[in-house]
Amino acid sequence: MPDPATDSAAVANALRDYALRELDAAAAQLARRGGQLHEGVHQARKSLRRARAVLALGDAALGPGRPLIDRELRRLNRGLSSLRDAHALVETLDRLLARSPDPDALRLLRRARRAAASARAEHARQALAADPELGGRRALLAVLRAGAAALDWPRLQAEPLQQAVAASRARMDRAGVRARERGDDEAWHRWRRHARRLSQQRRALKTAGLTVRAPDLDRRIAERLGVAQDLALLLGHCGRDSPFAPDDRKALRRYGRDQQARARRRIEAALAASAGSESDADPPPQSPAGESEGRGS
Repeated sequence: MPDPATDSAAVANALRDYALRELDAAAAQLARRGGQLHEGVHQARKSLRRARAVLALGDAALGPGRPLIDRELRRLNRGLSSLRDAHALVETLDRLLARSPDPDALRLLRRARRAAASARAEHARQALAADPELGGRRALLAVLRAGAAALDWPRLQAEPLQQAVAASRARMDRAGVRARERGDDEAWHRWRRHARRLSQQRRALKTAGLTVRAPDLDRRIAERLGVAQDLALLLGHCGRDSPFAPDDRKALRRYGRDQQARARRRIEAALAASAGSESDADPPPQSPAGESEGRGS
């Protein structure tokens, strides 16, 4: 039996199967009904992102059809975003309620949660009226799945895949620097998107049998980026089209900005701790010329 760590054909087949499984999972999740609709949309969007992460790894090697399939998967995912955001807001408020010890904040968050749940129900009603049982989206996904299966998967090679995930890590690092320099919500969200894609690509390659050289983002930092994104989502719903009462909207904006600043300070502290632990580690062995040798993995 060929070793998938060194046999590019085995890796390519494994990546193809991984991507197609994720598209099948997305279709199954979009078929969920009733009270399971929102969780189904959430899980479907996760699967669509994972499939797109694999397509990004293959890039041009997958052939001229890849950009079209990726673009349509992206459109499909974005078309589900308003439905998902309505549910994510309720989930965010649930998490904030579980963490907050302040009685005044708890009363505010409970009122906000009731308003968000009502808005979520209305979003679902409108989405299902426009696309009953999400049948149109599922039919489109079936077409895109067939197109993805026909891409030129045998052209994938192990070393270019390693280079692709290393480039993904570099993009994430640059996004992190920009987020911390600029401080705006979009830059922070971009950092989290890049971190999420890197993690998805590493997971796909490891499932395919490759030992991935590019490291993932520190788990503590990734988790805190998720908390910061929760707060950005809350703040994003405090504008003109907010589901919240005007007075609550102002109070939630103050609360969200304060909590967001704390979350970002914790990320800075985690980055500093991570850098400190790396500097405390034993230095790599030196070559006779006194230069550090590259590490393999």
